[in-house]
Amino acid sequence: MNQDNRKNAHQEIDHIFKELLPAHGMAERPAQVDLSHRMLDAMLDGSIALCDAGTGIGKTYAYLVAGTVFLRCRAAAGLPFHPLLISTSSIALQNAVLNEYLPFLSAVLMAGQLIDHPLRAVVRKGKAHYVCDERLRRRLGAVDLGRKSPRAREALLSLRDHLDLDMAEHLSGYDRERVHVPQVCDCGQESCRYLCFMEVCASARYQVQICNHNLLLADAIHRSVGRRPLLPEHSALIADESHKLPEAARQMFGVTLTAGELRSLIHGLRGERYLLAAETLAETAGPLLRELSRPWDGERPFSHFAGLLKRPRKTLELIQRQIGALVSPSTRRQLEQIIDKAALFLRSQPDVICYAAEDDRGGTMLCATVSDLTEQFRQTLWRQRTPMILTSGTMAVGSDFRRFKTQAGLEKGHRVMESVSPSPFDYRNNCLLYLPQIPPRQRVEDTDVYFNELTAELVGLIKAATGHALVLFTSYAAMSAVKERLWEESLPFPLLTLGRNAPHIIEQFRHTPGAVLLATGAAWEGFDFPGDCVSLLIIPRLPFAYPDARKERELEKYSSLHAFIREVAVPEMQIKLRQGFGRAIRTESDTCVIAILDERACRGRRYAQAVSEALPEMRRTGSLREVTRFLREKKPESYFEVER
Repeated sequence: MNQDNRKNAHQEIDHIFKELLPAHGMAERPAQVDLSHRMLDAMLDGSIALCDAGTGIGKTYAYLVAGTVFLRCRAAAGLPFHPLLISTSSIALQNAVLNEYLPFLSAVLMAGQLIDHPLRAVVRKGKAHYVCDERLRRRLGAVDLGRKSPRAREALLSLRDHLDLDMAEHLSGYDRERVHVPQVCDCGQESCRYLCFMEVCASARYQVQICNHNLLLADAIHRSVGRRPLLPEHSALIADESHKLPEAARQMFGVTLTAGELRSLIHGLRGERYLLAAETLAETAGPLLRELSRPWDGERPFSHFAGLLKRPRKTLELIQRQIGALVSPSTRRQLEQIIDKAALFLRSQPDVICYAAEDDRGGTMLCATVSDLTEQFRQTLWRQRTPMILTSGTMAVGSDFRRFKTQAGLEKGHRVMESVSPSPFDYRNNCLLYLPQIPPRQRVEDTDVYFNELTAELVGLIKAATGHALVLFTSYAAMSAVKERLWEESLPFPLLTLGRNAPHIIEQFRHTPGAVLLATGAAWEGFDFPGDCVSLLIIPRLPFAYPDARKERELEKYSSLHAFIREVAVPEMQIKLRQGFGRAIRTESDTCVIAILDERACRGRRYAQAVSEALPEMRRTGSLREVTRFLREKKPESYFEVER
């Protein structure tokens, strides 16, 4: 790329952010403009850019503008067209980019005459998310629609009009398994909707293609071993929510087993009338299914689940011997896959780590992954020469990316550049950090004493804030213990607990003035609460990760436990703390009290400095009276008029 093209590209970024976007109501943010310039430089230089962007920076528009200008720059230089690839970890962000950010930016750029046609984008998914027309035809011919529930029947019939299985909300797992595109698509139909869709995706129709981290990594694996790529050649990769890449990689470079997979197999056996096999498997797998269906709490060791897996494994092997050759090909494939997974989980291998983790439904899944994840990253994703923008709000602690780089295998990357964009929010005036002078005592033999003290502290804070509180726990057990005690206090505020019906509870919390939400797990980073909904964020304990097989294996790499805590445990805690802190302050006008009730965070204690480094600068107090005064100063009178 010559210097004239580079100069023109940077001028376009200034023009977009300083003239076009403000003309359409979007305020100029200098930090956002600077970030977009740095992202463009990384694309032009072919770098891997680590961009940590604080809340309120506007990183999504920063990378969309940089990416669009980069495409225009490539076209001006006569280079062949390749789309931008955007990878995220959440469906919500994919939908926001597709339906909100890109349409608005596209309209602005067209009004400014920088582009002639709207920017087109498409969401890409794995084969199992799409309908195979031939398999759907066979399924509709075989099934008795009259015996299905109305919602399941309508979901199945709707697939004649929808290619994306995810659009059929009430589609049964059994139907889904039997109509999705198989790994080897051999229907031979020229009019196959899936093949037509893939042809369009391979064309120049879409300037932006959007996928999740799992599909991104699957594509990288395919490329590394010479298999056909799953995604098109792209001019640049933008990975948003990049802090979740390592966990996605653990799953992609390993295997997982969920309760849903076992239930789907049981359902499939019943559907094919192998009732004895289905009921026997349901009975022997029952204890395991119940444990996997419970919310993941990090407290149950993998050995607990492995012990419960032994009986259903024997049943699975018996089913395979007796009727494995008789069941349908799809059921046989399910059966074989689960047997292979069970064998892996119950077999000790030095290069494999087995552990339990949270699944995408809030339950627990069993996982096995390679011990050296960094080498897998290097051999797949990082060996590609495509420019990459890795961005998140929680990749670094301060300006330190060491933990992320260690996890992702980027410590020795020659084309890695780092960029930190602090949040522009006025935390000094809009936030108050409360560290109690006498915190609840964690180191007591009687846990009832600790939970009683913790509850008393919570009650005082909740009353001071008139509800409007989010309490982020590090374990379900602690949340349950506190919930029981808060019920006994008969507080005049709605008390909610985040469980399986997360979307419903979140909406209820957002629309119930003065409510108190107890949460853990995904709530540390998965939901936003702008406005007065969360004016009090309470963190009872610092979010250190529970020790598991992964941590034990990583500990072996360090000379001492102290070194491991310093290099691994503390940085991970700091990042988790930043994620939790971000649930409260989402806009420039938000005001909030952040209460950390862990004695280790208090001035002069072991992790006081680590907490200070993780959080933005803000006022501090140990007085509950100061908490009340702060809220009275910042909130309107209507805030305190909560219906009882």
